[in-house]
Amino acid sequence: MRTKIYVGNLPYSVTDATMESNFAEFGSVSSAKVMMDRETGRSKGFGFVEMASAEDAQAAINALDGMSVDGRSITVNLARPREEGRGPGGYGADGFKAAKRADVGYGNGGYGGGRY
Repeated sequence: MRTKIYVGNLPYSVTDATMESNFAEFGSVSSAKVMMDRETGRSKGFGFVEMASAEDAQAAINALDGMSVDGRSITVNLARPREEGRGPGGYGADGFKAAKRADVGYGNGGYGGGRY
C-alpha cells in the first residue's frame, strides 16, 4: 500500500528529482511532485511524495521533518485527504451557489437581490 507524504516550506530551488532522491534514502519512492503555479511556472513551496510502504514513509518523516534545506526548515508529515468543498460560492455538485445565505441572490428584491 502506498503512503502519501506532504512536504511543506520547500525552497523554490527544489525539483521533483531532488525531492525523489532525498526520500529514496529511506525506501522505494513511487512518485515525487513539487506543486507549481500555473501562471508563473514557479514552485508553490510544497509537494507530495508517495512511498511504497508505510514503514518507509514513517522513517522518512522522522528523519526529514524540521530539517534545514537551503535555510528553510521543511515540514514533512502524512498527507491528509483532500477536502470536498471549497467553501461558499462556486460550482458544486448541487449547482452554482452564490452563497449559503437566503437573503442574497435573484428574486429577493431589486437587481442584486440583497436586503437594504
